[in-house]
This record gives sequence, C-alpha cells and structure tokens, in this order.
Amino acid sequence: MEIRDARASDAQGIADTARASLRESYDFLADGTIDEVVEEWYDGQRVADQVNDEDSAWLVAEDDDAVVGFVQGVLVDAEPPVGEIHWLHVAPDAREEGLAQQLLGGIQETFEKRGAGRLRGTVLAENEAGWSFYEADGFDRVDEREVTVAGDAYDEYVYERAMEEAAEDLVVEAVETPAGELFVNFSEGERGSKAPFYATYRSRDLAERYGWYCSNCESVSTAMDSMGHIECNDCGNRRKATRWDASYL
Repeated sequence: MEIRDARASDAQGIADTARASLRESYDFLADGTIDEVVEEWYDGQRVADQVNDEDSAWLVAEDDDAVVGFVQGVLVDAEPPVGEIHWLHVAPDAREEGLAQQLLGGIQETFEKRGAGRLRGTVLAENEAGWSFYEADGFDRVDEREVTVAGDAYDEYVYERAMEEAAEDLVVEAVETPAGELFVNFSEGERGSKAPFYATYRSRDLAERYGWYCSNCESVSTAMDSMGHIECNDCGNRRKATRWDASYL
C-alpha cells in the first residue's frame, strides 16, 4: 500500500472509490443522488484542476496500481491557517486496515508543512461511523449546520483539532463598522470566492456572534442563510462550495 499525492490520471479511480464508499457509509441517500454527487465532484477536468490548485491537498492510497482510498481538502486562510478536510473515503474492501488513519495523518502532515495550526473535518450527522472516526482521533465537535443534498436538508457536524498548543491562540482585532465597533476573529475563517470571510462578534470575549467580515472589501454587510451560504452584499464575495452544495456556487 502506498500513500502519495494525487494526479489528474487518478480521477477515475477516485470517482470509483468515492461512489463505493458513499454507498456503504451514506446508504440513507439514494443511489441517484450519490451518482450525481460523484459525477459533479469527481469529473476528470475538475479533479485535474483541483490537484494542481496550490491551496488544495489531495492524497490517494494505491494498492496494486488501483486507488482504494483518498483524502481531499483545502488550506483556509485564517490565523493560524486551517487545514479543512472535505472528503476522506476508503473503498469498502480496503477498510479495517487502518487506511483512513494513514490518510488522515498524511493530509495533516501536508497541511502542517503549509503552516496550518488546526484541522477541520465535516461529516453528515447520519454517518455515525464518520463522526465517530473524528471523535476517536481527538477532534472536538465545534458546530452543527444544515447542508442541501439533492434538494433535501441534512444536519452536518463540524469537527476541529489543534495540531499544537500554539495553534489555540486567537487573533482578534477590533474594526469600526456602521453597526459600531465589532471584533473580527481571524482564527475563524471560511473560504470565499474572492477572499476569506471571518467571524465577527460584538465583544472581544467572542460571546455574541454578529456575522461575517468580508476581507475582500472590509465589509460586514454579509448574509448567511439556513444552509450556511455566505454572501457579501457589497462586493458579491461568496462562500465557496466545499461539499454537498456545489450547485449553489
């Protein structure tokens, strides 16, 4: 078994692994929905573009020249940067061999080399094996939100874990806005189509959330809907789709 960086030529193997893994772990979704997700997210050209994206990280597990697992994520600009894991899939026949832990360790090392201080993973609430995997590895559940899958709403858990003690230090700065003085937590970011969004609060102790700060135009005139989509009303910067909600952006 070899863990290595993904290549554009791995697209078909990645798609096959994703389809088999989703059918095993997300059996509450219809096959048609799973096929739609796989065709959209693992199209050959899309994979080729993403494996060459300097912010992305893709690793595959290869056995006898066949892809049997992969992990994919992106480095989110925050203080410190966050290594956000979007997908971690292992083919059903290759499970129970510690392969998921190897892939997780591999992408953590990749993100650490790029300066990340925390890891973040997301998983649908109905996938108990998925979120149990994160909890067993020391991740804390930090948020719960709704995502849209083929028109239906599902709960999704967000997990985070610091890579080192220094990563727990927060970078909070006060900004003057039409709504008064707000505090931007530059350690809590979301990737945007033009620039990152950062969480804003009414007080420095981060006790009361206000909304999101758009670092593209330095505005807090943003809106988030019930599905977690963020859009800046001033410059049109939008939260980039990461998993299920690809059709939104």
